[in-house]
Amino acid sequence: MRDVQSQKDNRNIDIQKVGVKDVETPLVITRKLKSGKIDSQTVFAKAKMSVSLPSHFKGTHMSRFMEILNDYRRKNLIGVDIHAMLEEIREKLESTSAYLKFDFKYFIKKAAPVSELTSLMSYDCFFEGLLDEEGYKFYLGAKVPVTMLCPCSKEISEAGAHNQRAIVKVKISYPKGEHIWLEDLIADVEGCASSEVYSLLKREDEKFVTERAFNNPKFVEDVLRDVVLKLKSNPVINSYEVEIEAFESIHNHSAWAYQKSS
Repeated sequence: MRDVQSQKDNRNIDIQKVGVKDVETPLVITRKLKSGKIDSQTVFAKAKMSVSLPSHFKGTHMSRFMEILNDYRRKNLIGVDIHAMLEEIREKLESTSAYLKFDFKYFIKKAAPVSELTSLMSYDCFFEGLLDEEGYKFYLGAKVPVTMLCPCSKEISEAGAHNQRAIVKVKISYPKGEHIWLEDLIADVEGCASSEVYSLLKREDEKFVTERAFNNPKFVEDVLRDVVLKLKSNPVINSYEVEIEAFESIHNHSAWAYQKSS
């Protein structure tokens, strides 16, 4: 049969990324338990896969992305070796660069601060990899919900202060051979806020969390700077990107801050 994708194209436009997205797949995650032991968890993920396409090719072979993904799924290796998957994508699709991203929900068991009742907290996370002429790059990311209490509101009010839930988005990179656990990354971010967020709180827990936030007021600028300092102090991290959005409780808009490593 004639290979239409490999036919010549005369428009002289290189395509930076072309591929498939929102491919639903199981993903194997290595996780660190509080006991220090290592375990694995299979989560539901959505994959995005792409390659660069030279101007002289009419199209890429979309089915090959799915073939590679299905092969790794059969071996139960999706998410275990992003680098190897990228090498295979680049080789089989005859490209100079390959890109791969897995977005997934990650669940961590958390204990309430006073009652110590445990429940599961979900976090939106991702693995992202790029392989090109400059080599292999891996990125780890998470969206971490936190509580913030406004220092200005506390300062000017005779009683109480307005607070809000915020989302801190963190994206980091580190060399192959090193490892940063999602549990540690999320805990570092949570420690920079006025308080953590929990999925289950009894009255004694709610009192504790409310008072902790009141005694630890922070602007979005404060949280951003504290997260940046935490990431910069980790010698394993090569680069970082931090974004925070606070969903204001007394305004019809959000407060927002962003920082990227140079």
